[in-house]
Formats: sequence, structure tokens, C-alpha cells
Amino acid sequence: MPTDSGTNASRQGGWTADRMAAQEGRTFVVTGATSGLGLVTARELAAHGGRVLLAVRDAARGEAVASTLRRTYPGADVEVRRVDLLDVDSIRRAAAEIGEEESVDVLVNNAGISMVEHSVTAQGAERHLAANHLGHFALTALLEPVLRRSPAPRVVSVTSYLHEKGELDLDDVAWSRKYTPLAAYSASKLANAVFGAELARRERSSPSPITSVLAHPGYSNTPMQSKGDGLMGIAMRVSGRLFAQSPEMGALPQLFAATEPGLAGGSYVGPDGRGGRSGHPVTVRLSAVARDPELGRRLWERSQQLTGVRWGDA
Repeated sequence: MPTDSGTNASRQGGWTADRMAAQEGRTFVVTGATSGLGLVTARELAAHGGRVLLAVRDAARGEAVASTLRRTYPGADVEVRRVDLLDVDSIRRAAAEIGEEESVDVLVNNAGISMVEHSVTAQGAERHLAANHLGHFALTALLEPVLRRSPAPRVVSVTSYLHEKGELDLDDVAWSRKYTPLAAYSASKLANAVFGAELARRERSSPSPITSVLAHPGYSNTPMQSKGDGLMGIAMRVSGRLFAQSPEMGALPQLFAATEPGLAGGSYVGPDGRGGRSGHPVTVRLSAVARDPELGRRLWERSQQLTGVRWGDA
């Protein structure tokens, strides 16, 4: 994965969370913040003084994480907001609650599921696509007003290097034909990347633009690796333990994407190691398919149809 001409932190020895600027006075929303990359992201943002809203499906687990963070970092400003990304009504309730904030500076769309057996939501979408993309699409649209109240709002879409192998069939979002967990997961990660790029394009003409930045964690050993179904899930668990980098390293690209000053809309951050699988965060070039404006337009329209949420609804 070639390095872009943008910010290349490895030239200064490799960016780590220790190099993150203080985040006092900034509010972050992190989805999926009870484990894995989301937990590390929330922890580092809180440790650096940011106000962190843990947007999580399991409120009890969220409160446990918040309590731990407050004990570990006295004075940490951490709160829980419950949201089920498979339930549009839950997303609307969470967005209304978060919308009472003075502003939200950064939304980190991190939550996701991986390698599950085939199932379809009430809206007719396959579950990977629904949880990983459609829920975040709706949440981002509904948080638009509170984001625009920030002087420099940013949305981070967390994708995967596997998006380059994904194929989006917007006429068969239920995956009613041949289904494999890996193909469906890769397609959902392509949707994340296409959405991030399309949001960046649309915001370039906005008088108060939201900076849309993309990030991927490389190959990281997270709890999501242990939740896959069937033989693929077993293979992922074994491979993750043997070959993947730690969640602390895997979270660095999205932390960089969320906090590094000067990143342009459409920037894509990933590890600097061989094949983008591990290493320190740098800006890299997004795949051509993810940058396709026609695919971006079609995904945007289809996402609005499936969620019932249109940009500007809130």
C-alpha cells in the first residue's frame, strides 16, 4: 500500500499516542468503545483530556468502562450513550441525546461486526452491511447539526485493508445469492470507505465543512476476531493470536485520523508496515473503487432508502 504525499509520521520515528496533542475542550463520540480498537481509542482520548462519549450497545459494559477510565485518569470526562447500530430508532434516540451537547468535535465510527453467518435485518440488509455501514451512515447524518456547531468538526470512518477485495451489489443488499462471511465483511468495509470518500466530496462545497477522514487498523488482534462464526471464526482467532498486532497499535491510525491537525478531507490513514498490515500511522492512498464518485452517489442514495434517514433530517 503506497504512502501518500500527505503527512508521513514515520519520517519522525513513528507516531504514537504519546505524541498526541492535549485534547482539553474537545468532545469525541466513539462507537464500539467497550473493547478492542474502540476501547483503546476512548482511553487515549480521555487520557489526553478529551470529553469522550462512549456510544455503545451494552450500556452496562459501557458504564464499567467509563468507571475504569475515571479511576485510571482522575478527572476524566467520560459518559455513556446507548446506541444499537442495527436499530434506527435506537440511533435516533442516541443522536437526539448527543445533540444536546454544546458541540461534537469528532465522531469516530469504529464499531463493527465480523465474519458472522448470514442474516438479514428488518430493513432487508445483510447484517455486516447494516451494522458496519448503515448504522454509522444514519448516526452521522443525524449528528450533522451538533458536529457543525464545532469550529473544526471531523468524522473518522474506520474501514479495513480488506475493503480493496470487497464488492458492493446495491441491488442485492440482502446477499440473497452466494454468501460468504469474508465477502460480506469486505463489502461492508468497502461501504465504509466509499461513504468516507463521498462525505469528503460533498463537504468540499459546504460553507462550514465537516472534515471526513478514513482510517484502517491493519491486521489487529481484537475481540472482534474471537466472535466470528464457524470455521472462519476459528481460523481468525488462531491467526489473530499468532500474527496480528496489538489493539494499541491497531488503534493508532484512527487516533491519528481523529486528532492530527491539518488532515485534509478524504485523507486515508493506515499502518506503514509491509502491505499496510502493521506499523505506525501514515497517510496512504485510498483504493480507486472507494474513490469512485458514481459508486459513492449510489451508495449514499441506497443508504438513505434503507435507513429512512436523509442527510439534513435532524
